[in-house]
Amino acid sequence: MNDSNQQSTVGTADGLVIIPTYKEEDNAAAIIDAVMRLPQGFDVLVIDDNSPDRTAAIVREKMAEYPGRVHLLEREGKLGLGTAYIMGFKWALERRQYEYVFEMDADFSHNPADLQSLYSACREGDADVAVGSRYVTGVNVVNWPMGRVLMSYYASAYVRLVTGMPVRDTTAGFVCYTRRVLAALPLDNIRFKGYAFQIEMKFTSYKMGFRIKEVPIVFVNRVLGESKMNSGIFGEAVFGVIRLKLDSLFKKIPQYGSKD
Repeated sequence: MNDSNQQSTVGTADGLVIIPTYKEEDNAAAIIDAVMRLPQGFDVLVIDDNSPDRTAAIVREKMAEYPGRVHLLEREGKLGLGTAYIMGFKWALERRQYEYVFEMDADFSHNPADLQSLYSACREGDADVAVGSRYVTGVNVVNWPMGRVLMSYYASAYVRLVTGMPVRDTTAGFVCYTRRVLAALPLDNIRFKGYAFQIEMKFTSYKMGFRIKEVPIVFVNRVLGESKMNSGIFGEAVFGVIRLKLDSLFKKIPQYGSKD
């Protein structure tokens, strides 16, 4: 793993947006610029899985353009979405300024402007975890094939049924975690890499007593670049959730409760 931040300084923002990338040269510059333009002033950490295109080079250019605000970790290959986020969470925890840490896709399926709504839900509201939810106010998905919409919607319903977790968009990948949640979660024990990673993070947070709030967003299917979705990732979620539920019945989970 190549840490392109070893000699860089860190800005003064209290929020860090983690963006995993693989072959995102069409989106990398634009998504970073969009986050940098937000009035809140978030920092960005890109975790690139050895993209064979110019993704990492573009991020390095943005590091020079926004010194101390854009950071890059380069990994040796495609190691899974979940492991990328875990690496990013640990990076954030090592830098004590970050109180709010976000997951976000690089392809503009998540509107960067909605970062501020997630931030407000945690900073000014009563949420420990804020989820950018496609389904909390209906089905807010644009340009997805109907089959994929139905698969995603009913997968989330299935997860709610099995786990009892009161979250309508359990597989959402647009999330804000407060520092206290990430510091408490057993990050080294999070086992899943795809959709099930998103479920496991939310379910573990819920079981530990943290408050999860869903913030309505509109999800737009990517325009540029290629989708990383595959049937194996979906299958991991379907069968992994049963394992998560069974494991939770036989192990003691520490309770932290909501913030005062």
